[in-house]
Amino acid sequence: MPDIHIHRDHHLGFAKARKIAFTWAEQAEQKFDMECEYEEGDHEDTLHFSRTGVKGTLLVDAHRFEMHAQLGFLLGAFKDRIEAEISEQLDALLGPAEAKAQAAHHAHAAHAPAAPRKAAAKPAADATPARKPSARSKPAKG
Repeated sequence: MPDIHIHRDHHLGFAKARKIAFTWAEQAEQKFDMECEYEEGDHEDTLHFSRTGVKGTLLVDAHRFEMHAQLGFLLGAFKDRIEAEISEQLDALLGPAEAKAQAAHHAHAAHAPAAPRKAAAKPAADATPARKPSARSKPAKG
């Protein structure tokens, strides 16, 4: 299966990042008929999304967005187009200043050797249970 991996660092803080992730989930539900469930954690949220031919997660914390998605056979043919559109949507939600900072970072990172990544933090055991974004009127304050 073709995979999509999108990473965006940000300086928005956890509360604003959570709002952006929630907005992205609502847009994905409306535009792509995605089934989305949002789990809030103390230091990291996880958005699970799926529909026929695609499933994935968006991890959100105070400093980054990390998306992993698996495309089925038919959608795999459109991997580059899908990845570009998701990137554009995230960049638009992050705002012009964050998008410019990301572009500069990615241009620099393309010429630098990859650094080892830290393992993702696991959500707290007492995290808020999963729920659909459309069932919540506004993001919780973090």
